[in-house]
Amino acid sequence: MTLRPPAIAADILELFAERKAEPIDIAILQPADPFLDMAGEDLRRRIFLTESETGKSLCLRPEFTIPVCLGHIASHAGTPRRYAYLGEVFRQRRDGPSEFFQTGIEDLGERDVAAADARSVADAHALLEKVLPGRKLAVTLGDQGVFEAVLAALGLPRGWRMRLARAFGAPDILAAALDQLTAPAGNGMLEEPVASLVAAADLPGLSLFIEDEMREAGLSPSAGRKPDDIARRLLEKSELASVRLSETALEALKTFLAINVPFDRAAETLAEFARGSKLSMSAALARFAERAEALATHGLRSAEIRYDAAFGRPLDYYTGLVFEIAAEGGERPLVGGGRYDRLLTLLGAPKPIPAVGFSVWLDRVEELRGERR
Repeated sequence: MTLRPPAIAADILELFAERKAEPIDIAILQPADPFLDMAGEDLRRRIFLTESETGKSLCLRPEFTIPVCLGHIASHAGTPRRYAYLGEVFRQRRDGPSEFFQTGIEDLGERDVAAADARSVADAHALLEKVLPGRKLAVTLGDQGVFEAVLAALGLPRGWRMRLARAFGAPDILAAALDQLTAPAGNGMLEEPVASLVAAADLPGLSLFIEDEMREAGLSPSAGRKPDDIARRLLEKSELASVRLSETALEALKTFLAINVPFDRAAETLAEFARGSKLSMSAALARFAERAEALATHGLRSAEIRYDAAFGRPLDYYTGLVFEIAAEGGERPLVGGGRYDRLLTLLGAPKPIPAVGFSVWLDRVEELRGERR
């Protein structure tokens, strides 16, 4: 099945050579667990699952980033290393084919984060310019790290920061979480004596009560989750439920999420926001400004790039830059990318490996090329 003319493949391979990215082959059949554990909900429910003869869960390759990272870890390859790919992915879709082509570059191990981020955006932009000559492009940048810095500066506890970070880029989920953060506190769902034990933060007493309840129900306290773990989780949930965001803090967060400016004004706008909201986030702002300077060296037209403070991806492993590129006026992105420094350690790397990359939806590119014929 051919979803693209050979000319596109030749142009893409030429760009890989120009950008010194090593083309690699990735097996179509992949272990399913890494995708089920790491991928977002939308991708998880679209995966084609199967089993090996030994009962191991497998899937048809739904994307390339996780397999590239797994391959890098298994090969014990040195870094920095730039991997390029071009091939089919398989996802269940209500409209359009379930088999289509993607291409991209994964940049692993580059310690100069600002330079690697800027290069990833520039690589993706250059690829689209090659296969869509003359087409005006629109680049949207966000920053998971800046969002998390705002949450920390507002004084939110770690549990809430993690919850809101996971919702970043999912407006409905983020709005629901913020509603809970500003709603009146209450603990009406817990019955006595659990409510009193939780209110007193009595971990030993709560653990002992849970153990007794498990025994009465015929459950072994040593099977499954232990009473101490259950009690600790109840106390953590109660502590989070007791946290409330002040009106001042909520307004500051709303002001931040409403920032959407041309990228050449973004660093200045963020600095003004931090000063006006009296938030200490100098380290995150310095990293943002350094990336902006690095991006300027690649010659991208600033009019094509916007910074949207609310733009993100609700995946645990994204840590900084997130971006997408669309045709000007187009409804769907042609490229999605970002920095995912957490991913390789989550997949089993013995030490952290900085990473950034992007993926191109070639079926969408083909649709645009077809418009010109």
